[in-house]
Amino acid sequence: MIDKATIDRVMETAQSQITDVISEFISLKKRGINYIGHCPFHNEKTPSFIVSPHKGIFKCFGCGKGGNAVNFLMEHEQISFVDAIKTLGRKFHIPIEEKEATPEEMVKQNERESMMVVTNFAARWFTKNMFETDEGQSVGLGYFKQRGFDAEIIKKFQLGYSPDNKDAFTRQATIEGYKLNFLEKTGLTVVRDDYKADRFRGRVIFPIHSLSGKVIAFGGRILKSDAKAAKYLNSPESEIYHKSKILYGIYFARQEMTRQDRTYLVEGYTDVLSFHQAGITNVVASSGTALTPDQIRLIARFTPNITIIYDGDPAGIKASLRGIDLILEEGMNVKVLLLPEGEDPDSFAKKMSGDELRRYISENETDFIKFKTSILLADSNNDPIKRAQLIQDIVKSISVIPDQIIRSVYVKECSTLLQVEESVLYSEIGKIKKKQRDKEAGRTAYKEKTEEPVPQNQPTAITASSKNPLDAEEKEILRFLLKYGHLDLGEVDLGDKKAVMLVGEYIVNELRQDELKSENPVYNLILEEYEEQMKTSDFIANKYFISHSNPDISQLATDLIAREYPLSKIHKKHGVIKSDTDLLAILVPKVVLELKWKLVKLKLEQTRMKLQQAEKQGNMEEVMELIKEMSLLQNVFKLISLQQGERTII
Repeated sequence: MIDKATIDRVMETAQSQITDVISEFISLKKRGINYIGHCPFHNEKTPSFIVSPHKGIFKCFGCGKGGNAVNFLMEHEQISFVDAIKTLGRKFHIPIEEKEATPEEMVKQNERESMMVVTNFAARWFTKNMFETDEGQSVGLGYFKQRGFDAEIIKKFQLGYSPDNKDAFTRQATIEGYKLNFLEKTGLTVVRDDYKADRFRGRVIFPIHSLSGKVIAFGGRILKSDAKAAKYLNSPESEIYHKSKILYGIYFARQEMTRQDRTYLVEGYTDVLSFHQAGITNVVASSGTALTPDQIRLIARFTPNITIIYDGDPAGIKASLRGIDLILEEGMNVKVLLLPEGEDPDSFAKKMSGDELRRYISENETDFIKFKTSILLADSNNDPIKRAQLIQDIVKSISVIPDQIIRSVYVKECSTLLQVEESVLYSEIGKIKKKQRDKEAGRTAYKEKTEEPVPQNQPTAITASSKNPLDAEEKEILRFLLKYGHLDLGEVDLGDKKAVMLVGEYIVNELRQDELKSENPVYNLILEEYEEQMKTSDFIANKYFISHSNPDISQLATDLIAREYPLSKIHKKHGVIKSDTDLLAILVPKVVLELKWKLVKLKLEQTRMKLQQAEKQGNMEEVMELIKEMSLLQNVFKLISLQQGERTII
């Protein structure tokens, strides 16, 4: 457990340095007093992710996620609150002191954390085995040295070796207290009934790191000749490792990807290692798997520019062409470098210095149109049918580009290269897009047709499980509470007396005296904590709730505080009001009345429906009670409407 004072210190430091925290994971650009970038939590073409250093918050106006630096780490890295605090503590050199966990707390450690502990142990064990055993030095270390990798690269990437023994790792792990259950779930140990064996035995090990640098999986290359065994073997999918969502080397490349505003994409582990050894670190690998949209979006967090580096294998190149279309579809800029025949990125990088390699790439990389055209034209052999298919293939690639201007540039280039009229190409693009629209429309129609119809003859009842009908009004009240609760509202008429009150005091008093509660439990929690905390002299609501350990509360507070409401044209025209703080005496009572007006209106509608049902059923006793209730509600509704001065009385 971490003491509250340490947590508060970490939270305060992280809040003041939130841009520094988030920029380690995505590329941010300054825009006014804020920073903007592509949201890492959903797919977007236009950046809508805002970081506000002044407020210490982030907010995506596309998917709605928001919060403080701790919330960001928890969501982005899928880690617990405690782990996020520890990570930020290390970053800002804040000592984290913990009391010893009880047996009950140890039991409660979640599965994901346990798996992380196991993979971290395995990475250390594989490395130690390679450097400190005879077999590891002669076989594992010998292999890496033979491939030309120096000690610095080997240690940087935590390379290792698993001995050619059935269960050497598994036995040592269980001796040191690691449970077989988690050894199996991480894929380190293969378990079948009474059979237990090391998955990576007899292989050199390439640890796979998450964005935050934690080992989440492994790749292993076999060293002996075995026709039945795969040359490369990866960890299976697990709670902590999804191969379609991670790229090898991303942890070591991310900062340079942002600085260079470009990513080099290669295929294998050793390709990445050789580039790093040459001094080029903005390089990642798909690890031999087909490129996926999630991997492309991962790159897009740091830069929109990708150069794919292929070796001279024609079959591999053709199989990879689909990846280019996926990159284009994500709105990114892609270039391609085809290495000389017989070379791969690993071997090629070893033949020249980093500067020479950068220069070679810069001088020889080409855009995807020229690359794809040259590859496909070689197969057409002047056959008109094959040539027509080639044109259709390239047009299909151009059609997925979301940016119209970039699309038009490629159309012009394609027209020149293939000697086809631009109008013909645009016509083909139009056909492709229409076909796609029709396909999407068909899916929508099918979905609407198969959805269960809503009964039309039943009255709509407002229940706790339905959508909160007062959500907008309640959020507006909470916004005033969090942003302006500490400010003076002025003299308030309390019926039998008048009193000078703060905004927060007035709102809490109004809601409590009418016993108003929300259907949203998070709203109620905020109000309860506000009421308790406002008694303390150093309470600052926006800071308190943005830094809240409950991510639901923190995100809601961020959302409310991040909202900006433009002033009316009348106010601007006369230049009377600078901000809504100048109108608190008018606005605060108004938003409270708005909630009460809406609530009474909803109760009137509910009571009216109940009355209609009672009349149909002939229940005269209930009819009389409901008429009395209707009369009371109408009087209250009339009173509130008169106070607002702008409602139609119904």
